[in-house]
Amino acid sequence: MKAIFSVVGLLVVVAIIGVLAKKQLSAGVAPPVTTQGVTVPAGTPQQQVKQFEQAVQGAMQQAPRTTPDDTK
Repeated sequence: MKAIFSVVGLLVVVAIIGVLAKKQLSAGVAPPVTTQGVTVPAGTPQQQVKQFEQAVQGAMQQAPRTTPDDTK
């Protein structure tokens, strides 16, 4: 009798997880990502890579940081 309830309980849990997974997968497109207050459009993977490369290039072109001297 315990085995039957265990199997039925397991099937109920698997069914609940299946329904939740299906609902989440059919939700549609992910919302746009915001980075430091700037909305980044989703776009295709190629566009995302290009945007990332441009962001890295822009960060590399900024003025270098000054480091404090460690003379104590």
